[in-house]
Amino acid sequence: MGEMSAAKRTISILWAAFLMAAVLEMVVFALVDPADLRWLSGEAVDLSARAIYTLAFMVFWAVTAVAAALALLLCRSPEDINRNETIDALPH
Repeated sequence: MGEMSAAKRTISILWAAFLMAAVLEMVVFALVDPADLRWLSGEAVDLSARAIYTLAFMVFWAVTAVAAALALLLCRSPEDINRNETIDALPH
């Protein structure tokens, strides 16, 4: 795996997560009506449909971003993860 800057990794993770959150949003709300949502206590969720869509999208985005970040981390070699640039930069 080639060297990638932290900013580029972050943007890659967030962009992929954004796209997947959009897909999840469409799938979930094609099957679920926000007006029918209830809290665990059985009480109706007292939020507008737009607020529910927004909150759900943010949760989907956060969860898929964490999943993408973990996948990217797991693709790194042990040498990349354990490398200490300050020690590598010292003269031998």
